[in-house]
Parts: sequence; C-alpha cells; structure tokens
Amino acid sequence: MIKTRITKLFGIERPIVQGGLMWVAKSELTSAVANAGGIGFMTALTFPEPEGLRAEIHKCRQLTNNPFGINLTFLPTLRPPDYPAYINVCIQEGIRFVETAGRNPEPYMDQLKSAGIKVIHKCTSVRHAVKAQKIGCDAVSIDGFEAAGHPGEDDVTTMILVPLTRDAIDLPIIASGGLGDGRGLVGALGLGADGINMGTRFVATQEAPVHANVKQALVDHNERDTRLIMRTLRNTERVMHNPVVDKVLEIESRGNTQIEDIVPFVSGLVGKEMLEQGQMEKGILAAGQTLGLVKDIPTCQELLDRIMAEAEKIIREKFSQVITD
Repeated sequence: MIKTRITKLFGIERPIVQGGLMWVAKSELTSAVANAGGIGFMTALTFPEPEGLRAEIHKCRQLTNNPFGINLTFLPTLRPPDYPAYINVCIQEGIRFVETAGRNPEPYMDQLKSAGIKVIHKCTSVRHAVKAQKIGCDAVSIDGFEAAGHPGEDDVTTMILVPLTRDAIDLPIIASGGLGDGRGLVGALGLGADGINMGTRFVATQEAPVHANVKQALVDHNERDTRLIMRTLRNTERVMHNPVVDKVLEIESRGNTQIEDIVPFVSGLVGKEMLEQGQMEKGILAAGQTLGLVKDIPTCQELLDRIMAEAEKIIREKFSQVITD
C-alpha cells in the first residue's frame, strides 16, 4: 500500500483526489470516490443556495461513511455568492476539509480555521503555493498547464511545477494536470507530490452524473483535442474542441474582446445543459490533455483499483530493475 502525507491528512487509503468539478462533483461521484478509498470534493457553487449544498451533504453521508470535502471557488464577479453562508453550512454539517480555488482564500481563512477545517488551496504557480502556505493552508493542489479548466497564465507544465513547488514549500502537495493512471501517480510521487488530483478522468466514470454522450466524447477524443479559450481576457480555460470553441476563438481573434462577446457560448448554464442533455455541440466542456489516457468508462472502484495496482507494480518491478547493487 502507498501511504503519504495526503492519505494521513485526509484519513484515506489511497492518495487520489477528485477535485471540484462544476455541475459534476455531486454526491453520486464524490461518495463513489470515497468508497473506493480516495477523497472527493463536492462543488458548493453547483447549488445556487447554501441550503442546496446542505441537502447534498446529507445525501452524500447516506452513500458513504468515508471522508469527503467541499470545494469553494472564489470567482471574480461583481455579484459574488454568499461565501460565508456556504462556509457556515460546512461548519454546521461538520465538514472537515475544504478545497479552495480561484482567488486568494485569505479573507475566509479565519472563518474556516476557527472551525478546525483543513484548507487545501488549488494553485497554478509556485508563488501562489508559497502564499497559500503563508496564510495558513494545510495543503496545496498544484495545477500544471495540462489541466482542464483554468490552468493559469504561466503555461508551466506539471513536470516542472511540482518539483519547483516541492522545493518552495513544506506543505503536502497534490499534483494535478495530465494525470489519469498509475504511471502518473508514480511519476507525481517521484516529482515530490504526496498524491494526485484527477478531474477529466473522473468525469468518464459510471458514477459521474452526466449524460452518456459526454463520457463517450471523453473516450473518443485524444490528447490533441483540447483548445485554450479566453486567453485574450487572461482567464484561460482548457476545453475540449468542438464548433462552439471554434466560434469563441474566432471572436477572440478579432481583438478587443469583452466577456460579454462570448458569454452566450461560455455561460456555465449552457455548459450545464450540455452535461445533462448530451448535446456535445451546444456548449463548452472543460477537459485536460488527460483525454489521451481515457480509454473506457469504469466505476470509481475499478478505476482506483487499477491505478493503485499499476502504481504498485511499477514501484515493485520497474524500480527494482533500475536500482542495482
């Protein structure tokens, strides 16, 4: 068995994390990951009101007795959600782990830490990881440029970002971006991480609450089938290639792009409809270069069993062949 600071921090069997996935990381998926020995984070903002999150926490607890957490993404918006109310729900419901993402979580750290909640912040650069340690986070999830969603503006890949972060901070590190099998787990551990985060790979599982067409699309596409949109707005997002993405890129190519110009195509609600209805040319789907590693649609238990078996075999057989007296 592979034990790390991440398995100890969360009290889990396997150093594998299902991070926040908007509209997808709900009780069905998160509980399945927990039951398979990893840890999942349900996405708070999937629910328009804090009470919706509370109900989903109750539902998740009916499906698993194992640890799980909540993702809070702090968005740059003129009408921010009521974050303190979401945090209060987490506190009242005894949530022990919160994954923060987006903007700096410092304004909310006192509220979180005073309740004894462990905070794991998602970072896309070494400097952000250093700041996370300084403000009292308990671990960082470091996202390389291969990752789905918003991988930052520095374009630094996981292979470089993880060891640099390891050199810069003392906290446990979760590697994210381009990871989807046992080889990636072993590689991440070798680079200095204490575990891995997977997003795209978990969407292509039996328990992910999305249309079958979405899962099949992840299987059918490969590592070359992602594009970067919203670069002109410095809000880069890695998404799966489709005609809607081409339209967004065409608008951006005109210059002087404003967010209002592309909202009809990148709106979260449009993406939600695509996930539910399976109309793959209706909106955009965040997806990482891990697409190339997605070959099937297993259960979470099957996926984690496979990853751990592969990782342990590599450590047992490959390394013993390399290291000699």
